[in-house]
Amino acid sequence: MTTGGPRARYREQTRTEIKEIALRQLAEGGISAVALTRIAKELELSGPALYRYFANRDDLLGSLIGDAYQDLAAAIGEAAQASAKYTPRHRLLSLAGAHRAWAVAEPHRYLMIAGTPLPGYSAPPETLAQARAALGPFLPLFASAQPISAVLPVAEQMDTWVHQEPAVAAWVAQYLDTTDGADHALAGAVMAWTRIHGVVSLEVEGLYSGMGHQPQTLLEVEMNTLADTFRLG
Repeated sequence: MTTGGPRARYREQTRTEIKEIALRQLAEGGISAVALTRIAKELELSGPALYRYFANRDDLLGSLIGDAYQDLAAAIGEAAQASAKYTPRHRLLSLAGAHRAWAVAEPHRYLMIAGTPLPGYSAPPETLAQARAALGPFLPLFASAQPISAVLPVAEQMDTWVHQEPAVAAWVAQYLDTTDGADHALAGAVMAWTRIHGVVSLEVEGLYSGMGHQPQTLLEVEMNTLADTFRLG
């Protein structure tokens, strides 16, 4: 609920309306179709007036991207809670399914966060934390895993990463009780994210058309193969 006086409530309402119009433009024509001038015209605002709510288009896109990551993280978080009592393999399938379900339901928003929005676009610093919030629930699934030897080069790099970057260590600590096993947890989470992103992005972009398989089946096979790689129960 918006707090503050009438001016603060009006400002928040206007920001929400701006983002709703931008999302409609995004759905209709992709990210290049998001135009501040058209948004201002629809809201009957002058250009300078619109800039009181968003400094520029990158500022608006950053807000939309942050909202998308938050919604994706919420969907994955709900799946993590719902499957908490099950085996790591089952939980991995559940989280991957939640990721895919959100992406299929919100294709224009998913494609916005799945790649570079626009040439020259620079994401705000908080975007990284928002993206990690969507990845975090995967970490506990792999913390006690015993991956095959082929995974160890990635695990070694993850071990270096978590010990050299305090921000990464702090992020991992939100999901794991100890840094023991963080290398396997990070390797598994990153590899899961890579496979999910690959399968889901191709589906959302419509590139499986005519290929004779169901994307959900392919995603489940990829997750089970990854579970085998980490010897998940």
